[in-house]
Amino acid sequence: MPSEIALTVAAGRARAPSIESRASWVAAITALGIMSVTLGAPFISIVALRQISEELGTTRQMVSLCASLSWLGAALGGPMMGRAAERFGERRTVVLGAAMSAAGLALAASGGAATLLLGHGLFIGLLGNGAINAPLYVYVCRWFDRRLGSAIALISSGAYVAGVLWPELFQFSVAGGGWRVTMLGYAAFECVAVIPAALWLLRPPPARVASTAAAHGHDGKTRVLGMPATLATTLLLAASFSCCVTMSMPQTHLVAFCGDLGIPGVTGAGMLSVLLASAFFSRQFWGWVADHMGGLRASLAASTVQAVAMTGFLLTQSETGLFAVSAVFGLGFSGIVPGYIVAIGQHFPAAQAVRRVPLQMLSSGMGMAFGSWSAGALYDAFGTYVPGFSLGVGFNFINLAFLSTLVLFEHRRGRS
Repeated sequence: MPSEIALTVAAGRARAPSIESRASWVAAITALGIMSVTLGAPFISIVALRQISEELGTTRQMVSLCASLSWLGAALGGPMMGRAAERFGERRTVVLGAAMSAAGLALAASGGAATLLLGHGLFIGLLGNGAINAPLYVYVCRWFDRRLGSAIALISSGAYVAGVLWPELFQFSVAGGGWRVTMLGYAAFECVAVIPAALWLLRPPPARVASTAAAHGHDGKTRVLGMPATLATTLLLAASFSCCVTMSMPQTHLVAFCGDLGIPGVTGAGMLSVLLASAFFSRQFWGWVADHMGGLRASLAASTVQAVAMTGFLLTQSETGLFAVSAVFGLGFSGIVPGYIVAIGQHFPAAQAVRRVPLQMLSSGMGMAFGSWSAGALYDAFGTYVPGFSLGVGFNFINLAFLSTLVLFEHRRGRS
């Protein structure tokens, strides 16, 4: 049943003229397309994890650090690049990000472990996706006031579109030409695909008629959900970090995990594609849930599904079972992070999105980075993914505790 807060927002929106138009969905689809390409870059090192570690004579922990640094760099770059987008415009910022990501792939392919890590962390992450992810989220938020949950669900599917499109193609490319050639080819493709799209299709957003905060009756200065705004923000950031620790582990290590079980790499890449395809197709469902029940409740329900699926990775080793668990995991984790962004729009003034959305993505990226690295480190220490995946289950339950607290305060506020 929709919360009283969601009903209040809907009533406020019914009275105010909407800024949404056909151009709003063009903006959202353009952002989705750009992110589907740029977020594909880290999947090369994920798919080729075993080959890279063997060729360079290093550990899986080091190679899995590439994906960790990509996510962490993008998260750290979000607040900085968000301010750059405010000053220079999203179009220029996205063009810069695409060029830097391509440069990072070229650098990663040119040498050994040091250039591999530098290319992923600084160029693909900080200067590349950092200039694309958070700025595009804020950009799309400015185009919507009634169906924000559905729009955020759409663009946040970029990673899963990338996961469906690229892993198996990368698997064949790495097998045929090697991981270095694959990185160089994808760098050229990024420039050709993303830069023209950004220049031609990213238009200035419309002026907002009325802020979301006004519809909620919040001044955004002292209290949110009946608690100090700083505490509410801290709980959201902590929830975001803990869920993303769990979220990153199968995405980074599923192909290698399957290889250790004797499952061919192509099949493991197929499981990763199933996981991300499930996330993509179910994400619109979670966007609908967020629009009707609120972002916090959508995140809580999705996190519960993720916890069940993460436990499933510890309980089955058959191909059929792992395909099923991968699909359920995609269903769960696809709704968590978009719910946070919708919750920010529902409970904080719209003018604060420039600061709060990048902070939320910073927390998510740090969780993704820690989860990806810790699973690899625990594998190197114990020779199995069981300790790492168990850690993921534990962090998921921590996330459920934070979200349950926020939903409880939201429920009490709705009744008052």
